[in-house]
Amino acid sequence: MDLMIEGKVAIVTGASTGIGEAVAYELAGNGVRVVITARGEKRLKETAKRIGAETGSEVAAVAADVTEADAAERLVAAAVKRFGGIDIVVNNAGRAQAGGLLETTDADWSRMEEVKIHAMVRLNRAAIPHMRRKHWGRIVNMSSIGGIYPNPKLLISHVLSAAINNLTKSLALEVAKDGILVNAIAIGAIRTDNWASNMIPKVRQTRPDLAALDDEALIELLGAELTPVGRFGIPEEIAAVAAFLVSARNGFVTGCTVEASGGADRFM
Repeated sequence: MDLMIEGKVAIVTGASTGIGEAVAYELAGNGVRVVITARGEKRLKETAKRIGAETGSEVAAVAADVTEADAAERLVAAAVKRFGGIDIVVNNAGRAQAGGLLETTDADWSRMEEVKIHAMVRLNRAAIPHMRRKHWGRIVNMSSIGGIYPNPKLLISHVLSAAINNLTKSLALEVAKDGILVNAIAIGAIRTDNWASNMIPKVRQTRPDLAALDDEALIELLGAELTPVGRFGIPEEIAAVAAFLVSARNGFVTGCTVEASGGADRFM
């Protein structure tokens, strides 16, 4: 299906690996000129070079910590300078924070609020005036199924995911008249580096019956146990959903939180 977005300009955050990288690759493969950002400059530039070489599209790497107050304005300025504008934003930065209320600190909450909420708000706010001038824009905010079906083992992440879902709906209502569509994707268990480095150690702590399994066996068992389709998802499957939502093919879906979890209502 032709998504009819060739020549559009996108910013994708958290894009040096995992879901963000897959989204950037999918957009570039559809002729979108993409600004990708993450904190690690070396890996980010390698990702941009690879995506550009494989898709033939222009991909710019702009290293940034999205929690910095001026990061959003710098990213949008970079997109405008390099490509002449901004049409699409995919807010993907951040990772899950394991732990319940008694295990998490004020610092944990503040750090996650900065990357999951404040950074998202700032980038959307910086990009929307450029979209309004064209009377066309698309925004996707990455969320979690935990924002709909909360799990106390991931309290901070799921509380903030609920906030993202509400933000998405509210913003969609605010800017629909400007030709800007805003949606969220509620992600379930996806095979990314985040699962390997962040979630699997927590699973081993909370599920001693699984502690002896190697990572691959543990993921396969959890996928079969927790997900109706019987497996974890892959980043490319989330990217495909995002690509439709930010495309010109989507002219009527806005304010929605689309569940992409293989039917699951639990994350771990």
